[in-house]
Formats: sequence, C-alpha cells, structure tokens
Amino acid sequence: MKRQLFAAAATFAASLMMAPLAHAACAVDVTDPFELDAAAIDEIYTCLKDEMAEKYAKEGDEVAAAYRDWTVTSTRPAVAGAHGSRLLQTFANDVAAEQYLKFATEGVDMPAGSILAKESISISKKKKEARTGPLFIMTKGEEGAAPDAGDWVYSALMPNGKPMKISQSFCHDCHVSWEAQDMLAYPLEEVRVSN
Repeated sequence: MKRQLFAAAATFAASLMMAPLAHAACAVDVTDPFELDAAAIDEIYTCLKDEMAEKYAKEGDEVAAAYRDWTVTSTRPAVAGAHGSRLLQTFANDVAAEQYLKFATEGVDMPAGSILAKESISISKKKKEARTGPLFIMTKGEEGAAPDAGDWVYSALMPNGKPMKISQSFCHDCHVSWEAQDMLAYPLEEVRVSN
C-alpha cells in the first residue's frame, strides 16, 4: 500500500513539474524597467511571449486569437512610459499596418477597421520579476462611432483573457496628446520597424 501511495505521489509531483505554471514570471536584475537594456528585454520577451499569446486568447477573444498573425511594429518591446511603465509591443492588423508603419506625426487618418493590439509586460519592483500585463486594444470605428474619442474604441484583456474594465475617457484623455497622429502613440524610434 505504501508503495502504491508513494508511486501515486511521485506521479502527481512529476505531472505538476511538467504542467505550465499558471502565472509564470521571469527574473530580472532591476526594479525600474527603464534600466533594462535591449538584451535583457529580449530575454524577458523570449521567456514570456508564448505564454502571453496563450493567456490572452484563453477566453476566446477574437483579437487575442489573431493579433500574433498581424504586423509587428517594433523590433522588440520597449518602455515608453505610458501604460504604467510597462514593456510594450504593438501589432497592427492588415487594415492599419500600412498607415501605422509610416509613423507620421501629423495629418494621420487611420482607416475604419484599423485595430492595434499592444502586449504589455510589467516589472514587479518587490519581487524583481517580469510578468504578463494586459493586452491593450484600439479599434477605429466608422465616422461617428465614438465622436468623443476620434472614433477610437479602447479595450483591454487581462492576462487571463478576461475583459478589463477601462474608461474610454481615461484612455482618450491620454491619447488626445497625439491628436495630429490620429491618437496614435508609436513605439520608441530606436525599435520601430521600418516600412
């Protein structure tokens, strides 16, 4: 009987080690994401990228299931300061990609149907670890769809794939800083993909 219990316990322990962690984290050497160099950011992204896509799509969201097949707009994630000092990586759907990748600073008018999905990675200052953050989504509607927000609709998914409660006005109040760019904040210049 003892052997059977021991064998069952060993099998259970082995299965736990083989199962993916529910909240995997990647160790970092800094507490301030602005101190991360390109190599450290690449290492973090390599550690989390597969898990991120899987987590975001967990609840069946259409954007979460598709965005990794879209055009990536930067060579790696970077910290721009917005979105809570997270590392950010933006993907543009086929409707958005051509215009977005121009990274124009004035006279921008994104076509209706444009969708941008921005992965985020947060750095825990207490634990010195990187974790999957929310997936931020901007969707450009037809003229008049969201007149108080330049016809952009803002949404987000938590790392478990569930919708995140956000305020349209809160998002827009920040994005209006880039009104000449049709509310678009681009990746940092040093990581932008050239068109």
